[in-house]
Amino acid sequence: MTEWDIKKLQILRTLRDRGTVTATAEALLMTPSAVSQQLTNLSRQLGVPVLEAHGRRVRLTDAAHLVLRHAEAVFAQLERAEAELDGYLRGEAGRVRVAAFSTAVPALVVPAVQALRSAHPGLDLRVREAEAAEAYGLLTAGDVDLALSLAAHAPTARDPQFTRVPLLADPLDVALPVGHPLADAPGLRLADLSAEPWIFGGSGPWSEITTAACEAAGFVPEQAHSAAGWTAILAMVEAGMGVALVPRMAAAERRTEASRGAGRGVVMRVLSADQPRRHVVAAVRRGAEEAPAVARVLAALRQVAVQRETVQQS
Repeated sequence: MTEWDIKKLQILRTLRDRGTVTATAEALLMTPSAVSQQLTNLSRQLGVPVLEAHGRRVRLTDAAHLVLRHAEAVFAQLERAEAELDGYLRGEAGRVRVAAFSTAVPALVVPAVQALRSAHPGLDLRVREAEAAEAYGLLTAGDVDLALSLAAHAPTARDPQFTRVPLLADPLDVALPVGHPLADAPGLRLADLSAEPWIFGGSGPWSEITTAACEAAGFVPEQAHSAAGWTAILAMVEAGMGVALVPRMAAAERRTEASRGAGRGVVMRVLSADQPRRHVVAAVRRGAEEAPAVARVLAALRQVAVQRETVQQS
C-alpha cells in the first residue's frame, strides 16, 4: 500500500501555492534543500514524480495535482478533527485571529467583538488589519483563523482550501464637493459623472472597483489624483479637485474625519439607478468553520452584516 506522509503533502501544497522552492522554504521555515529532499522522498513513496523541470524552476506534475485533489479532503478532515478537539478541551474559551481590510474593521469586526465580549467573555479575539488581497495569504499561511476580504479578490467558492461565507453587498456612494452642479441633482446616475476628474488609488482593489463600476456605467474614469486613505480622498474632494466613490461601510470613518475638519465640505450622494456595490466575504480554512470559537465569530459577523443591510435598506 502507498505510504501517505501528511507533512510532505503539506510541503507539496505549499509549493503549489507559493510557486517556487525558495518561497516554500521561507513560508515553512525550512531550507530549500530540505524542501527538495522531502519532495524527492515523497515521489519515492508515491512511486510517481511530483515535480518536473520547467525552465530554471520546477512545477508540479499532473500526478502531483491528482494527489493534492485527494489530499485536500484529508487536510479538511484534519481541520475538523482539530476543531472538535479544541471544542472538547476549551469549551467556551479559545482564541480566534481575524484579518480584515480597513473599512471592515470598524463597520463589522468591532461590533462583532463587542457582542461576543458580552455573550462569550472567555473568547479571545485578535484583530489584524490587512489589505483585502493580503488577508487570504495570511489565512493560507496559518497566521490568522478567519479573513474578511472582497469577493473580487478572494479565491473562488470552488477552492478546496477555504470555506467562504458571504456577508453583505456594500453600496458605493459618490462624494461631491459642496456647491458642485450635480450635488443636488435629482436621480443622479454614475454616468452623469463621466466627464468629471476622479480620485482613487493607483493600484489595488479600490482602483479596480472604481474603474469596474465606471466601466459598467459606460465610461472610463479620468484619474486626476491618486490616494488610498479616506482623509486624503475627502480632502481633495472638498477642495474641488475631483469626485470619488466611497463605500457605505466607511460612513463611521467619514464622520470621524468630518469632526476633525476633513470632509465637512463634501456631499455624499446615493446613486439612484446604477448603484455599484462591493461584496464582502469571510473565509476560513475548510473544516475550521466547525470549531466552536470560529463558528461563534462567523455568526456574530453575519448578525452585524444583516443589521447593517437592514439599516441601509430602510
